[in-house]
Amino acid sequence: MQNILYSPERIPAEFVHPLKFMIFNCFWSWALGEITGNVSQVDRVWTFLPVIYTGYFTFYPLLDSAPAYIKAAGVRPRVLLMFTLQVCWMLRLSYNTYRRGLFSLKDEDYRWAVLRQKIPPWLFKVFNLSFIAITQNILLFLLGIPAAAALRQPLSANALGTSDYVLAVAFLITLGLEFVSDNQQFAYQSFKHATDPVEYKKAQPYIEWPGARLAWTEADRKRGFVTRGLWAWCRHPNFLCEQTIWFLVALFPVLSAPAFTFPPTSLTPLGPIVPAIALSLLFVSSTAFTEAITLSKYPVEYAAYQERVGMFLPFVTGLKGAWLAYTGRKDKVEAMVWGRRGKQE
Repeated sequence: MQNILYSPERIPAEFVHPLKFMIFNCFWSWALGEITGNVSQVDRVWTFLPVIYTGYFTFYPLLDSAPAYIKAAGVRPRVLLMFTLQVCWMLRLSYNTYRRGLFSLKDEDYRWAVLRQKIPPWLFKVFNLSFIAITQNILLFLLGIPAAAALRQPLSANALGTSDYVLAVAFLITLGLEFVSDNQQFAYQSFKHATDPVEYKKAQPYIEWPGARLAWTEADRKRGFVTRGLWAWCRHPNFLCEQTIWFLVALFPVLSAPAFTFPPTSLTPLGPIVPAIALSLLFVSSTAFTEAITLSKYPVEYAAYQERVGMFLPFVTGLKGAWLAYTGRKDKVEAMVWGRRGKQE
């Protein structure tokens, strides 16, 4: 019987095993979520799966099953560079996930608990299957597509070029900024719990990394959420950096393609960017839900933060500030967001 998962005319050989692995991940994450009642199964492996897919494409030429034309080129320098950068990304995310306790099998993303209370049980089960288990795993698979595209580039485009070095530097800078924003948020949450008479037992010791050594105040604690450091320039600097990282990854095969011109003459060379766009759509929708939860907890303070600071783009923060100055409300709103000292960090 012909293997329905693989036909040379339908699926390129290098995608066969990753697709099977993706289907397996969809199944076990859904089943385990239903059995345990904890639907954060994909959250715990999010940090690893994109690197696994990219790693497979990176070292695919070494497999006996690889086609001759792919074997002949060996491990591609560009794909290997992309894999190395993603390993750095994995280490940062794994560290942040670990210190937040999300690797614990008992922990669940608080947003799922909120959503579970807002919709009927049967609908949440549908959501768990369709979005949490299937959609997210498909997206994680797609994040490996840029590496697959770079793997299929002709030998004439095999050597690293200027665009690769520029993108690698931009990637590392963005990753560093994401690390700083994560540290600032974690430092703030640790400070808030340690100084709160009710929640002090939740406080955790933490490393005061450079960039996160901010002099938190009682006003910061009472506000309930971080608004200083990078968080003064956009409401989710970590998410902005995360989206930027995957667009940079997508640009490796796009900018190095032999036939690439700017502007592009067709949409085909831009195919590797599709996963980054899909990830951004996920971030926009999930961030809106996260903000709705935060707004319900801090209706006045967070509304002021939204009015003064852009969600993702720092230039929007500048436009909001100009508009508030024009309407004569800037000082009042900024006092609620940053206190009387204003945005100092």
